[in-house]
This record gives sequence, structure tokens and C-alpha cells, in this order.
Amino acid sequence: MNGTSRDLASKVGDNLPFLRRYARALTGSQVSGDNYAMAALEAILSDPHSYDDSLAPKTALFKVFHSIWSTSGAALADDEDGLRSKAQEHLAKLTTGTREALLLHTIEEFPYADIAHIMSVSSTEAKQLVDIAIDEMSRSLSGRVMIIEDETIIAVDLEGIVADMGHKITGVARTETAALELAEAEKPDMILSDIQLADNSSGIDAVNRILKTHGDLPVIFITAFPERLLTGEGPEPAFLISKPYSEDQVRSAVSQAMFFSSTETLRA
Repeated sequence: MNGTSRDLASKVGDNLPFLRRYARALTGSQVSGDNYAMAALEAILSDPHSYDDSLAPKTALFKVFHSIWSTSGAALADDEDGLRSKAQEHLAKLTTGTREALLLHTIEEFPYADIAHIMSVSSTEAKQLVDIAIDEMSRSLSGRVMIIEDETIIAVDLEGIVADMGHKITGVARTETAALELAEAEKPDMILSDIQLADNSSGIDAVNRILKTHGDLPVIFITAFPERLLTGEGPEPAFLISKPYSEDQVRSAVSQAMFFSSTETLRA
């Protein structure tokens, strides 16, 4: 491998975890999201010129991905049981490109100028897509949200953000045991969970036990180290936001997750 190839591999590798996070948020599936990410890598390997070195490394990688995503028809993952049919119905009502722009701006924190490069639109159009997405998705769904978070300030902040979106908060749990009891008292429509809890118990374990009892639910995990959960070495969450988070990131992730009636769980 020559120096140029090594440099390209390094740039792509450094940003691959974030591309995989983005891809699974679009599809609602680890497998489908990773397949799209892999297709982007294969495209770069077969034609290195498809990776635009004049752009920032993350922007260039996401631009390659989007050329594949848009060409494929931006389809969600298929499943034999039709678990995502409800999501498809909701998505059909949204303006084309709005979810992509919203995720790029809020979860991946791209400025409008970079979104414009990635999606091949103008900066003005990129902002318009984000604004439309926020409006359309805020009116699309509401439900009962359970929060698993041991830091009081963060828990209160999350409660306020989610409630302001029109969702009902079923409660806040600080430990795995409390989370199980809360879920038993009132089944949530979605779970927003930290990874490490107050008594050193695991939010991952708590979520998996809740899903085992109550069936598949959309889940958003919050962590200060998202790259540790995006290694590709095992089951990973479909929805993941980083600490410290912004209000827009939480709103976007909650809206995206609510579109999916199932989510792949993460097992420790």
C-alpha cells in the first residue's frame, strides 16, 4: 500500500463509525445500515476518485455514501414480518431528503455548507430541508417515553426536551432494577437510556431485559463514547447519540426512533 492509499484508508477508517451510526439511523437496522456503509467503502476501493479530497474527510465519505443511498431509492431494510411497514407509511408522507438532512445536521453535526456538498444541493436548500423535517416530524408521532439516566441534571433536561415534543414521560429510572420496575408499571413506546447507571449496573442490560418481556421497542442509547459501541464486532444500537448532546440531537433521534416499531438490541 503506497502513502496515498494509506492516507485514504486512515481518513475513511477514522470516520467509518460515524457513517455506520448515520446509516443505521436512516434504515432502522444495523444489518441494512452496515450494508450501505460497506457499499460506500467498496465504491471508494473500486474508484478512489469518487472520494473528493478537496472536502473534509468526513464530508467526503458521507458524500460517497449519499450517492449510493440516493441511487438505491433510499429504501429501509426489508423484514419478513413487515415490522417496518408502519415506518414506511410514515416516511412516505415526508418531503424527500428531509430525514437525511436532519440527521446530518443534528446527529452528525454537519454545517449546512457540508450538507449541501453531501446531498448535492445548495446551502439554502439544505437548511430548508432541515426546517421542513423538524416541522413534519414533530407533528407525526407521539407516545410514552421511558428515561433511564442516573445523572439528575441530565434526566431533568431529557424529560423537558421529550415532553416539549408532545410525548408522555412514564418516569425516570437511575438503576437497572428501577428501570425494570418502571417498565412493568407502564409499558413505554420508546426508551431513552444511558449506558452506565448509578449502581454500576448496565443500561444495556436493563433495556434488553425490558425488550425480552415487553417486545421490540425503539431504543436510543446515550453515551460519551459512541465509537466504543460502533465497532462492527457484534449487535449494536440502531439509534445512538453522544454526550454532551444538544437539544436538536435529542429531538432528531427521538423523532427518527419513533418511526420504527422495532430496533435491534445491544447485548453486552
